[in-house]
Amino acid sequence: MRVLVTGSAEGLGLVAAETLLAQGHDVVVHARNAGRAGVLAPLTGRGAGLVVGDFEDRDAVLRIAAELTAGEPPDAVIHNAGVWSGPAVMPVNVIAPYLLTALLAGARRHVYLSSGLHSSGRPSVEGVDWRGRMPGHYGDSKLFLTTFSAALARLRPDVLSNAVDPGWVPTRMGGPGAPDDLELGHQTQEWLATGKDPEALTTGGYWFHRQRRQPHPAVPDIAFQERLLDALAGETGVALPGPR
Repeated sequence: MRVLVTGSAEGLGLVAAETLLAQGHDVVVHARNAGRAGVLAPLTGRGAGLVVGDFEDRDAVLRIAAELTAGEPPDAVIHNAGVWSGPAVMPVNVIAPYLLTALLAGARRHVYLSSGLHSSGRPSVEGVDWRGRMPGHYGDSKLFLTTFSAALARLRPDVLSNAVDPGWVPTRMGGPGAPDDLELGHQTQEWLATGKDPEALTTGGYWFHRQRRQPHPAVPDIAFQERLLDALAGETGVALPGPR
């Protein structure tokens, strides 16, 4: 299986890419820029593909999607790239995975990195700065992404779409004192992207360490899902393929 792992130059994305490659999967890694891509040389030297582009830049996301579509497109995407704070929160955490999902039509599994902090998000798309002209709210971004995952599962039964809370793990974003298990933090997304057992072939879940959890009450709200999809399509000019 060919798997794209975004944000794979460090942290959970890097460990997931290393694990999938070791398991024999065809992996495509992603780095924000050429400097960070150098970290991935051990993986590209073992056959991993590489795409480079800053997800804060929509043109870079569109270019990456076109590059992947023109070659051998991925069967699955682990949408791992994310930022904690600042103006890039909405572009990187929400707009980029939305665009990749809409444009990588051949991918039949999407795994979105959510967070337990999605429960602090506000279920409203009114006044959201999708372009990153001001700092975004991390909890809002993860609520939007988790809701988008649920909407995709509802609208596209031919696609497996799931959101994963990896826990508060000791990565650069999580900090060295984070209390959760780094090893457990990446296994669920690998399993959902490539697993063949019945649980891994389900869709529409919000997962923590291979256990389904109840997400924020707004996530399964179809009216909120539709408002979010309308906002994302209107903002990007790219509609999600499939019936609405």
